[in-house]
Amino acid sequence: MSLPTISPQDAKRLIDQGGTLVDIRNADERARELIPGSKHDALSNLNQLSDTSAPIIYHCHSGARTAQNAARLRAAAPCEAYILEGGLEAWRKAGLPVQVDKSQPLPMQRQVMIGAGSLVLSFVLLGLFVSPVFFAFAGFVGAGLVFAGITGICGMAKVLALMPWNRSAVGA
Repeated sequence: MSLPTISPQDAKRLIDQGGTLVDIRNADERARELIPGSKHDALSNLNQLSDTSAPIIYHCHSGARTAQNAARLRAAAPCEAYILEGGLEAWRKAGLPVQVDKSQPLPMQRQVMIGAGSLVLSFVLLGLFVSPVFFAFAGFVGAGLVFAGITGICGMAKVLALMPWNRSAVGA
């Protein structure tokens, strides 16, 4: 069963009337940017929201995660529920308030993409201009990403979580 989408403006009206906005993103994403007054219930450990009878509006960053998990979100809502169309991005674009803390590190997924992309690019350039042996290192990084995608275990994320800039982050 799918959940209907709701525009940021209509969501704001529902919230002003007592509705509950629920952020399903991970703690590291929320630490950097959030909608003031929203509750946090990460999709990875979604709870039954039995303490509310007012409408619930779920949101993620772009609306993709909420749309993909609509059935799970519907099952967790004991009342009328919606998905914020376009997520946090659409909320911000509508000129509605967003709280940003740039002192928080980038979300881990983005750090992994930057790190892996930088390594692959460096190894390919080194392979072209220094020695073809470096192409094997680019392949190793690619294999690590495939392994992470299949198993859900990302060695690079584990290493990055130990870095000083991530030690004070939420969930680290």
